[in-house]
Amino acid sequence: MVTKKQLLLVIFGITLLLVTGCRRGQTSDISDIGLDLSISPDPPTTGPAAVVIQLTDEAGQPLAGAKVELEGNMSHAGMTPVFSQAKEIEPGQYEAPLEFTMGGDWFILVKVTLPDGRQLERQVDVPGVETR
Repeated sequence: MVTKKQLLLVIFGITLLLVTGCRRGQTSDISDIGLDLSISPDPPTTGPAAVVIQLTDEAGQPLAGAKVELEGNMSHAGMTPVFSQAKEIEPGQYEAPLEFTMGGDWFILVKVTLPDGRQLERQVDVPGVETR
């Protein structure tokens, strides 16, 4: 027979596993890293676009050598996300192609792995992508 104490320990263990299993690893926002994003064409329209990300350190200096990935999503459910890898085009400046497949409200998740291994993720809203 299982005692009440044993049952509570099992429930606690399962809850702990569920909570830690649902986390996204070490990804977080690092507040001292500056991230500016611009999109061309501006305003954005359906079709191909160029996304430029500028990363700066706590002193405002360009942050070179990072790995930058983009994930574009619409703000409503049911749309397949689009993904892209950015290339460093000059110190601290990264560029990636991104395809806006539909008109409407989008957001871009910018996922950065810094040279020291720290990771950050920021969401940038892109409202009102126009249909060409």
